[in-house]
Amino acid sequence: MESFTESTATAIINAPMETINLTEWLFTLQDKEYQECSASHIAAGNSVAEDGRRISINVEQIAGNLLIQHYVEYISERDHCAVNSVSDSLSPLGRTTLIIKWELKVRKRSDSSCELSNHVVISLTEHFLQLLKEAGISDLESIRIGMKNNLETHNKEETPLFAVNIEKKALSGIWS
Repeated sequence: MESFTESTATAIINAPMETINLTEWLFTLQDKEYQECSASHIAAGNSVAEDGRRISINVEQIAGNLLIQHYVEYISERDHCAVNSVSDSLSPLGRTTLIIKWELKVRKRSDSSCELSNHVVISLTEHFLQLLKEAGISDLESIRIGMKNNLETHNKEETPLFAVNIEKKALSGIWS
């Protein structure tokens, strides 16, 4: 499915790139740590898919929409982690689904710092479009603009706080 909206935010991590492991960070992030990275974050946990791939389960409320994300890993490198989710969305219109791709990357800036990139892509499902149709909403452009604004605001809040958490763990030597 094609992208409906997306957002990228960046932040500096003051730790050497070789001390960072984004994939391990994502799949070992504790519930309390996740909550500390955004006022919208409600809960986080981990599971394993039937095929053995790890799953990061995140619950957050953004602009009145409760999102339950089931992120399944598909890129699992130290400097690049990407996950996909068919996410549940509960809003005043009802319950539906969205497809969300979440991608984290780090690139070296110096021997002692790197830049974290947090990229999120949202795609619509047929179920989402049907819900809008049943609610009499046909202006997809207004929906896209609102969703993009909410996503960008959220991404700008959480990315620097993710960087702080990653930096703390990298400097502790947890992934050496």
